[in-house]
Amino acid sequence: MTDAELARRCAETMYARDRAARHLSIEITGVAPGRAQARVTVADSMVNGHDVAHGGYVFLLADTAFAFACNTYGQVTLASAADVVFVAPARSGDELVAEAVERGRYGRSGIYDVTVRRVGDGAVVAEFRGHSRSQNERLLDDG
Repeated sequence: MTDAELARRCAETMYARDRAARHLSIEITGVAPGRAQARVTVADSMVNGHDVAHGGYVFLLADTAFAFACNTYGQVTLASAADVVFVAPARSGDELVAEAVERGRYGRSGIYDVTVRRVGDGAVVAEFRGHSRSQNERLLDDG
């Protein structure tokens, strides 16, 4: 199996198990080894008292892209730490895309950067950095 095929199969397996992403209608629109892209449209129920997307939902979108990127190698991989910088607000109806890119893997640990952008104008909404740790468990039964 090629690296690209492994990444795709891992994403399919994870998405089938990811009730949070499916519940919020987050779509995984791209995956490759060490990379992933996730999209969501900000729903009215995701808006806070300032009429902007709640930061927790923006973080969740970035974290989802991060999770799919670091799980492209066939090992169950979890977040060990993550932080976010909110750059610009998003509003109800905005479509957001999060692009996760691996910066490096060191043994069982990895570092991933995720940029969340508003699709309409390309404005950066948030920058996220996640640290991952692979477990001693395979993601795919046959992988």
